[in-house]
Amino acid sequence: MTYFGFLGRFLILPIIALGLLTIWDWRRGKALPDALRGWSPVRAVATLIVIAVVYTTPWDNYLVATRVWWYDPQLVTGIILGWVPLEEYLFFVLQPVMVALWMLLLARHLPAARRTISGPFRAVPVIIGVCVWIIALVNLLSGWQPGKYLGLELVWALPPILLQLRFGIDILLHHRRLVLLTIVPTTIYLSLADSLAISSGIWTIHPEYSLGVFLGEHLPLEEFVFFLLTTMLVTFGLLLAIVTESWNTMRLLMSRTLSSKNQTH
Repeated sequence: MTYFGFLGRFLILPIIALGLLTIWDWRRGKALPDALRGWSPVRAVATLIVIAVVYTTPWDNYLVATRVWWYDPQLVTGIILGWVPLEEYLFFVLQPVMVALWMLLLARHLPAARRTISGPFRAVPVIIGVCVWIIALVNLLSGWQPGKYLGLELVWALPPILLQLRFGIDILLHHRRLVLLTIVPTTIYLSLADSLAISSGIWTIHPEYSLGVFLGEHLPLEEFVFFLLTTMLVTFGLLLAIVTESWNTMRLLMSRTLSSKNQTH
């Protein structure tokens, strides 16, 4: 199986299927609930794709350049941008599209979220995330080789996730059913597909930079963590973009900022 074959089987085909379901819902008049009409999903997904490509490209090129992982040159087209094959850049685009279409499908069919979680423990995920990020950074700076890949993942992915949580933890908790039903299945699906890609030799994780913990026969723990983190980034980002409550929060923050500036002057 080539890298393009992998993309076709495990990303393009599901995207086509989800796209057809989207058209089917549109023809039946099945739309997003009012609470999720803050911004056009098409614009939101397009923005997420741009951010994914821009933010991931230097990080992924560094991984390949330093041999944290590598690809089989016989299983790619040979079009290399930096150190990374063209297929990898297509992956940056296709994964957000697939996750977004799945989340939007769920959003059109799940019952509206009603019960909001409140209380001081809402800050706990942010605090835990900051602590994990600090530990990962210390691990990288210490030069501990088996923790290199995991450390690079956490140091790269946690800052934007923490920003998303800081901005909209209440929103994400309110829509927690939609969030979980998006993240859990897509993470498992992409991890299983990744395991097949590794077993086919499309890409290889350097054993010296991995903890050596495997989920199943071929999937390193770090690969599961990668798909968990990236799926969280897409899910959180899309939900916060399309939910109307986000725009109300932004207007409130802007009004407070303008008010504080006026008081200063």
